Amino acid sequence: MAQDVLRRSPLDAAHRALGARMTPFAGWEMPIQYAGIVEEVRAVRERAGLFDVSHMGRLFLNGPDALTLLRETLTYDAANVEEGAGHYNLLCDEHGGILDDPYLYRIGRERWLLVGNASRYDADLRWLHGHRRSAMDLALDDRQAATVMLALQGPGARHVFQAVFSAELERAVPRHACREIELFRQKALVSRTGYTGEDGFEFVCGLDAGRSLWEALVAAGVTPCGLGARDVLRLEAALPLYGNDIDTTTTPWEAGLGWVVSLDAERPFEGRQALQNTRGATDRRLSCIRATERAVPRHGYTVRHEGRELGALTSGSFSPTINAGIGMAYLPLDLAKPGTALEVEIRGRAVPAAVVKRPFYRAANRE
Repeated sequence: MAQDVLRRSPLDAAHRALGARMTPFAGWEMPIQYAGIVEEVRAVRERAGLFDVSHMGRLFLNGPDALTLLRETLTYDAANVEEGAGHYNLLCDEHGGILDDPYLYRIGRERWLLVGNASRYDADLRWLHGHRRSAMDLALDDRQAATVMLALQGPGARHVFQAVFSAELERAVPRHACREIELFRQKALVSRTGYTGEDGFEFVCGLDAGRSLWEALVAAGVTPCGLGARDVLRLEAALPLYGNDIDTTTTPWEAGLGWVVSLDAERPFEGRQALQNTRGATDRRLSCIRATERAVPRHGYTVRHEGRELGALTSGSFSPTINAGIGMAYLPLDLAKPGTALEVEIRGRAVPAAVVKRPFYRAANRE
């Protein structure tokens, strides 16, 4: 049987020219690292790093009924998102299980951008098309193949942005906001968002503009970073990864994402009834676990309390920022309290660990 051909980023040649180590990911061949994961993590925490995230889904919704479709499918009420702003969101099934955790941007009154996970994007498209009624007046415009998406992240990101663009434009894009700009003579969208726990910007633009922007930011001294560093950074910030920490077997309440569920308005949306029924009835919670000895926890490693198996790590890694092994796992509520002593089985050895407050790391310049 012939293997599926991996898709490549429009920046593939640029990555290879920089010596990137490439790896398959969600149907794409993307850079996992350049100089090294530890070096790239430190670059983002201390200065600024640049990620190609063109594998992420990019669905533009335009028209009078775009808001209606979004309100009927997303857990957070899109009506609460102001023009020029964005908000983290969830797609849930009828049982309240999480289908994806896209980010929603409101570009204009009737113009939206939904950025979903690469591994879930095709399913997201089918889900939205399936919920669109024939009488709805809107267009669903899949722009994943026609655009580039870049993420400039780190405490130095704002200074780089000012140098490449202007201080005035940087001030015009506050936290969680999005703005349309002209980028190398092409229209582009810039937002003050990211997946690292740091301040930063994300860009969605045409192919030529994306290549030019990558070159300009690298020339400005920004460190190119791969998906390996991105995974460590998001784990340090305790941000969930779809397929690991959240999926259809987990609910927003269990994952600590109840703040993304709007139940206050009389708004029917997929999964609402199930989420109403399970609110306050959760018996487990996604928790942060830190090894108290030097160790490298990994996804799937068994977690125990006083010899009793509780489950497995949903994510795990060594954190260069806090110099410790860290991970997340779903724990019973009575054991999900900071300070609870646990053990993580790592290569046949029970490594002592403890539940810690979420997140593991919080940037000084973050809210």
